[in-house]
Amino acid sequence: MASSLTCTGVIWALLSFLCAATSCVGFFMPYWLWGSQLGKPVSFGTFRRCSYPVHDESRQMMVMVEECGRYASFQGIPSAEWRISTIVTGLGCGLLLLVALTALMGCCVSELISRTVGRVAGGIQFLGGK
Repeated sequence: MASSLTCTGVIWALLSFLCAATSCVGFFMPYWLWGSQLGKPVSFGTFRRCSYPVHDESRQMMVMVEECGRYASFQGIPSAEWRISTIVTGLGCGLLLLVALTALMGCCVSELISRTVGRVAGGIQFLGGK
């Protein structure tokens, strides 16, 4: 297989993929903030939560659901700031993944990535990381 990347470009492609994958895993994991509520450990991130309180109608009290899951709807995310963070982080992860996969394809396909495409991809990567 011919490559359109130099040795530095191949290292960039591999590190880009590693960083994009790490960012995506971090986005989907609910371990951004840790604490306790009603005597139980809780954690949540922009996209998921673990051990959250729910009002039990039959007993007329708050009970802890000790499981992890996504928010039921976009409006279920606790605040507008967390909603904005979810969108911005998701878009950033998407951009990073797009550049990383394009760079990995450049390792296998000759003349896929030129100097200009590399600069544009670096700019997109900077924007995604920002």
